[in-house]
Amino acid sequence: MKRKDNKNSFVAEYQSTFKSSDTEEWLDKVWTRPIGYLFAVFFNKIHFTPNAVTILSMIIGAASAIFFASGSYRYCGTYGLGMNITAVVMLAVADFLDSADGQLARMTNHKTQLGRILDGAASEVWFIPIYLALVIRFYYHHSIEFQWMGIEDNPANTWIFTGILFLACLFSGFVCHSGQCALADYYRQIHLFVVKGEAGSELDTSAQQQKIYDTTPWKGNFLWKAFLKTYISYTAKQERRTPRFQEMKDALIAKYGSPDKVPDDIKKEFRRRSLPLMTLANILTFNTRAAVLYIMCLLDLPWAYFIFEIVIMSGLAKYMNYRHESLCTDILNRIKDNK
Repeated sequence: MKRKDNKNSFVAEYQSTFKSSDTEEWLDKVWTRPIGYLFAVFFNKIHFTPNAVTILSMIIGAASAIFFASGSYRYCGTYGLGMNITAVVMLAVADFLDSADGQLARMTNHKTQLGRILDGAASEVWFIPIYLALVIRFYYHHSIEFQWMGIEDNPANTWIFTGILFLACLFSGFVCHSGQCALADYYRQIHLFVVKGEAGSELDTSAQQQKIYDTTPWKGNFLWKAFLKTYISYTAKQERRTPRFQEMKDALIAKYGSPDKVPDDIKKEFRRRSLPLMTLANILTFNTRAAVLYIMCLLDLPWAYFIFEIVIMSGLAKYMNYRHESLCTDILNRIKDNK
């Protein structure tokens, strides 16, 4: 009985560090969050700040690129397999720490805007070197692929196809990955903004961030202003991709004053139709992306990951964007009709 009570207590404690059960992915609930919570408890005991945990996550995740670059089993045997497995473990640990930083912040009520910016940048810091590592890996290990395609394995062809993969890497990382994650994060914050109100969401606006930037002096704040400038651009891109939501939000604020005063029937309708989109948003963030990366690298087909991201994930992002904009249009019309 005591063991059961301890288990229930642990579950209750780590669930209290969730942002919201609406926006949590099932794998995070049963795997990432419990382990992240244990890390958060440990870091709290040794007086690590959430931002320090985020930076540690960035370092470990970025360092995994070294092992992804060398992890070819077909060319290097068990050594390459070991490098691949090491890379997978390091990126998984980085993800646990990325979970722990937010859980630690909520546990200690030590939430800062810098922390949110760093947390949002973590996956970019991981994946940029990892994507480049996959290109390097192809440069050194490609003879089997050339044999499949009937291409002569010579220096000229190696440079040509490595260059093509490098361009795919840039497009995949800076256009697809970055845009998909930004949109997914924005939709989760929108969901919380409408359903839970301003206190339950971390929804920021570019205008709001621009005011903070303009009123912050340069002296002693150079790095902070550099962070803010990047974040202003980030939020502005999110806003440009969601014009119907911007109209809905403006109408909602104009009519009700704040999301906390929105009628329950509108909140319930928005939540009912937004919940399925949270599943799509979660697919576009870390777990699915990482799983495909792990599988492609372990199968020694790292270049196939870029095809997955450019074709499959981009298609999913466009579909999610269409569905969400349609939802916002319907809610906007309902707000206008609700005299």
